[in-house]
Amino acid sequence: MSTPTKAFASQADLEEKQVSFTRLSDNAYAYTAEGDPNTGVVIGDDAVMVIDTQATPAMAQDVIRRIRGVTDKPIKYVVLSHYHAVRVLGASAYRPDHIIASHDTYELIVERGEQDKASEIGRFPRLFRNVESLPPGLTWPTLTFEGRMTLWLGQLEVQLLQLGRGHTKGDTVVWLPQQKILFSGDLVEFDATPYAGDAYFQDWPHTLDRIAALQPQALVPGRGAALTTPEAVNAGLAGTRAFVSDVWAQVQAGQAAGKDLNTVYRDTYAALKPKYGHWVIFDHCMPFDVTRCLDEASGIADPRIWTAERDRAMWAALEG
Repeated sequence: MSTPTKAFASQADLEEKQVSFTRLSDNAYAYTAEGDPNTGVVIGDDAVMVIDTQATPAMAQDVIRRIRGVTDKPIKYVVLSHYHAVRVLGASAYRPDHIIASHDTYELIVERGEQDKASEIGRFPRLFRNVESLPPGLTWPTLTFEGRMTLWLGQLEVQLLQLGRGHTKGDTVVWLPQQKILFSGDLVEFDATPYAGDAYFQDWPHTLDRIAALQPQALVPGRGAALTTPEAVNAGLAGTRAFVSDVWAQVQAGQAAGKDLNTVYRDTYAALKPKYGHWVIFDHCMPFDVTRCLDEASGIADPRIWTAERDRAMWAALEG
């Protein structure tokens, strides 16, 4: 008797999520939706900054509506924590003066932005509601930086920091040093499975250590609820670090034993499911995560480009 195959990636995920708009301080808000991609909002003296945009301009309108419920200041800045389509393609809705990203993120958009867009829309259609509202082309930064950039929204200091590679090579966090509030992008998740198809497994835990060294009092993860106490922040960091480290340990051991991808995948899935299987998008992420991890363990330093065709071939090989 054959077992039914899983639907490709998250194509079968059609359930709408409940949105929360959580106030972290007079200046900081978290737009979260039960494990769907989060957006951060920073309200300065004279302008608003949005961190990660939602996947389409139509979806971004709900973020704008909630911002307008708390301020009428202009939305001047959009910050991209990294290059993934689900984070950046809603940018045009905000009509910002500037779209800011790390130079590494800019390079990834040049190298693989088109392929990533097609890949992600195919993987998770629900997150690209009203996909026809997308403008043609890609979302391009108007300002880039390397390592660190400071903006002043009036008297409010906002630091954009590259603390190391992890989820991608271009990961950027947004840090409010006066209030010790951090927006992590997908470097940190909470009760949600880290997507690591474009990751640097050996670097990621060290990058999390640098986030921890800032001692955030609150943190908005890439997915999951806003973490509003130091204890919750530590739990989010610890959970993300444990998952990344557990995948690496399992896959590295399988690679060292000469096992093929299918065997490594089955072994890693079985080992991690009891601990992490209840996390959002676990089944979605694991094939991509293990495939990238085995590449890294095998000496392929930089992530290979995911195309829609490669996605489906990989899925068929591992889940077919």
